[in-house]
Order: sequence, then C-alpha cells, then structure tokens
Amino acid sequence: MSQSGTSGEADAVADTPRWQRIILKLSGEAFAGEAGYGVDGAIVRQLAEEIVEVRSDLGVDIAIVVGGGNIWRGMTGAGAGMDRAQADYMGMLATIINSLALQDTLEQLNQPTRVMTAVHMEQIAEPYIRRRAMRHLEKGRVVILAGGLGAPFFTTDTPAALRAAELSAGAVIKGTHSGIDGVYTADPKLDPTATKLDEISYM
Repeated sequence: MSQSGTSGEADAVADTPRWQRIILKLSGEAFAGEAGYGVDGAIVRQLAEEIVEVRSDLGVDIAIVVGGGNIWRGMTGAGAGMDRAQADYMGMLATIINSLALQDTLEQLNQPTRVMTAVHMEQIAEPYIRRRAMRHLEKGRVVILAGGLGAPFFTTDTPAALRAAELSAGAVIKGTHSGIDGVYTADPKLDPTATKLDEISYM
C-alpha cells in the first residue's frame, strides 16, 4: 500500500468521532457569564456556536441537560426555610427558562432543536419520551432535556447520567462555570483532601 493511502486512512480515522452520541451537561452558571446570575445573551450565543460547530464538524448526536443555578437553587430556598420539594420545583422551572434561551439561539444558527421536559408544559415544550428523543437525535436535531427528572431532591447531574444510559450515549461531557477542572471525590474548594477522578462510570 502506498504511503499516501496510509496517510489518508489515518486522516479518516482521526476525523471519526470517538462517540457517536453524547450528553452535554451545562450548569446554569454557564449561562450567566461574569455576572453569576441571569442569562447572558452573548454567552448563550457562544455556547450555541460551539454546539453547532461540533454537530457540523463531527456529526455526533447531541443531547443537552441544562441546569438552573443562574436563576434559582433549590438548596438556597430550602436553607431560607422554604419547603425543599417546592424549592426544587422552582429550580426545574429555571432549567426550562435556560433551555428555551438556548433553543432560540441554536435555531437562529439554523440548528434544528427540540426542548423536552420532565415536567409537562405542552404549550412550550414536548414531554420527555425516550423513543421520541432518540428519533429527534437520529434526524440530526439537538435535544435539550429540561426540568431535571421532574422530581425533587436531585441535582441535574443525576438526569445527565440517567439520560445518557437511556439514550445510549457514549459519554457525558460536563460544562461548568465554577473554575473546577474536573470531577472530584469532594468539593476541592472546601475539602483539601479531594481527589480528581480521571475516569468514572455512570454509577
């Protein structure tokens, strides 16, 4: 075989994505920019452009689980004396606000997108149904999974792992705005003995 043929095959392998389908977990803080709260349109635009670029260049299926900490945190409400379940439901609504902002920006960039929620609100989003989500991904749409699990007492990291398993994703990629460079055994800002985990399973 010629050298050029070998090089061409190597290039083709290099261009093949490692995973055909991924779950991107975006924290609510990622939507806030430097302000730390609210939705920063320029930041959402940057996120959307990067998502479109990955979808276009690599051809991977992308589902996104969105947090809501830039608007509301259930633990904060519970700490102020609010019923924890009620506070968490408010947090689910915050994730839906972020999801709609991201959907609008993605569609401005001509990327077909569907928002699916664990909390039913048919006027603005589809209910999450696994087979329907799979079909959207197969058709090249970005699927934004909002509302967490639709149940209190869970952070949005939990549905990211669960949806990855349900949708046969190859990886969960976590995007935060906390300045932490990975996943640790504890919060490294609070616990000096926290150890960085280079690789973890869903469990």
